[in-house]
Amino acid sequence: MKDVTNNFELYYQPSSALVFYWCDKGLNDTYVEYYDIDNNTGAPINAHPLTVREAKKLAKSLNVDSEAGNQLKSDGLLPSNLLYFDAGSDKIAWYSKAQFRDIYFTESLGIPSGRCHTPALLWVADRESLNVHALTADRKPTLNTPLFYAPFFNVRKNGNVCLGSVSVKTDEIGSVRELMKLWETYFFNSYFSHLMENHNPIDGNCVLLWESLMGTEKKFPTEVLFKSKQKLKDILK
Repeated sequence: MKDVTNNFELYYQPSSALVFYWCDKGLNDTYVEYYDIDNNTGAPINAHPLTVREAKKLAKSLNVDSEAGNQLKSDGLLPSNLLYFDAGSDKIAWYSKAQFRDIYFTESLGIPSGRCHTPALLWVADRESLNVHALTADRKPTLNTPLFYAPFFNVRKNGNVCLGSVSVKTDEIGSVRELMKLWETYFFNSYFSHLMENHNPIDGNCVLLWESLMGTEKKFPTEVLFKSKQKLKDILK
């Protein structure tokens, strides 16, 4: 039988709820209560009155008027690979499946540039910075999915990407989809040059690994990936 699990990508996990109360007596005729949603049972928990800070954050997220400037928003249906979106901070997280990509290396590494297979990746970004982590499966990650070090040069141990001389221009981007595409383009259209802070992200020699994959039909060997101490929920805090 064919496994079609990966085709079921649009699954939304409830995280919070607002309950509006109405009363026809008293000074205030409405009252709003905020609930978290338990990840295991789906039941509402931690009830408390909606705070001013939470209300302002909600209002900002819902504001799609031109006066909101270049605040991130959807230009249609949200992409199915989008995992997290905070319009207030412009922070987004998404994943990409394992695939063949064009990769560029500096001459000093001695690796020819070209097309080769890359693993599934988790991306976390805002307008100024990009973090990349590796995944071992193509299916949509959950909050408890373990993360692995991204097997690339120019990436620090915590996943932060050293952009070097790349001219990052994200200020004019207002679409979540466009920002996702732009960051992936920046990452793979730049030249990989060196390991960061003596961090070797794989079990083996990183140069030899990419040399063995370049220009071939070989799939990326996920068994060489090192598991980090983080899960998806840890980097979305």
